[in-house]
Amino acid sequence: MTAPAPEAGVTARLTGLVGALRSHGVRIGTGETVDAARALEALGLADRERLREGLAATLLHNAGQRRVFDPVFDVYFPLRVGAPGTETPPDREALRDRLAEALAANDQAMTAQLAVQAVAGFGAYGSSPGSQGWSSYQTLDRLRPQTLMARVRDTIRAQAEGPEFTDRLLEDEVRRRIEVFRVQVATEARRRVAERRSQDEIARRAVATSADRVDFLYAGQTQLAELRRVVQPLARKLATRLAARRRRAARGTVDLRRTLRGSLSTGGIPMHPVLRRRRPVRPELVLLCDVSGSVSGFSDFTMLLVQALRDQFSKVRVFAFVNRIDEVTGLLVPGAADPAGLGARVHSEATLTGWHGSSDYGTAFGEFTERYPDAVGARTTVFVLGDARTNMSDPNLPAVREISQRVRRLYWLNPEPRSQWGTGDSAAPAYAELVEMHECRNTRQLGALITRLLPV
Repeated sequence: MTAPAPEAGVTARLTGLVGALRSHGVRIGTGETVDAARALEALGLADRERLREGLAATLLHNAGQRRVFDPVFDVYFPLRVGAPGTETPPDREALRDRLAEALAANDQAMTAQLAVQAVAGFGAYGSSPGSQGWSSYQTLDRLRPQTLMARVRDTIRAQAEGPEFTDRLLEDEVRRRIEVFRVQVATEARRRVAERRSQDEIARRAVATSADRVDFLYAGQTQLAELRRVVQPLARKLATRLAARRRRAARGTVDLRRTLRGSLSTGGIPMHPVLRRRRPVRPELVLLCDVSGSVSGFSDFTMLLVQALRDQFSKVRVFAFVNRIDEVTGLLVPGAADPAGLGARVHSEATLTGWHGSSDYGTAFGEFTERYPDAVGARTTVFVLGDARTNMSDPNLPAVREISQRVRRLYWLNPEPRSQWGTGDSAAPAYAELVEMHECRNTRQLGALITRLLPV
């Protein structure tokens, strides 16, 4: 580390860090920012990792936000180790030998220095100084640290006095150390790019967004697993909001006739308005979920969320479909809903496809009206979850119209961007004429829609 930056520069870095985290969906208030400034003043810049942990403790609300925080921290509080372009290009084989020794000794300080040298020697691209950039992928591709696994493993085994690791655990440990080096290389590449370009631009483009802003349609397995972990906290928050709405709604509207009658004793001035009391009747909820293809992640998450909210309703029934529809309510009872394996259980235990495996909304809606007429009624709110892509089959609008006429409310949550509705085989515009359709691409939008649309 170089000498601490001037106070104004440190303040700018902290406010830039907070702004970048907010832009990626991390909610940070004024109080957290003040606490972070006090932590920065108390911890100083001498120990960078201690500063990282201190700012994370004051700014973040859960461990899942670290995947956003750490890369942004590296951009605004980089490890200063000389200006790029001034280092002597290292010898590739000599660097690999030193890296193997550092990995065998688990010397992370040395691997961090070697990451700096590796990026300087092998990560630069671009023919002119103004266009030169730094690539962690190019660095790792040329250095190929994964090919050092056998050498590092043999060195550790030879130096060990006793059976410190079994073969399998030793290989896992070596992989972990190599992954640490990969992260150090990526951090150094981001730092060098940030020195040439705007820190704010790098923080915006090079950092993964928070889980609540990840599009359902593009979420990978790791991101879907992280989304499943936020189901219960999100459900508790939504349950609190729904309960508050229900309390407000239970107060009722003003009973004008009784209010005017009571005002006769006060000269016609309505001093004590009389309210109509609503009967506290919990509504019924039905989900119709497309579980085909990339839409399945969105449907799985919403089913788990509704299962966690089931106490807010008198009855909840869930139906899944691809081109045939089947009830899967039994798979969502408390204790039976395995978040990680819900999709596989739905596909294995329910009858969802006929003679082909593509989505067919028209057939599914028609089958629902024929097989489950008792599932909906005047107190039922129905949510359809899906992208409305019918694979050029009949959308069966009469069946949708019949459902809408029999229920209290009918909503459609579409995980595709609104700009894609009606493109290709999307029947979203036709369905939107009969159903109130909403764009619902991530958990933030889903939480807001459920709070607003669920009946009380």
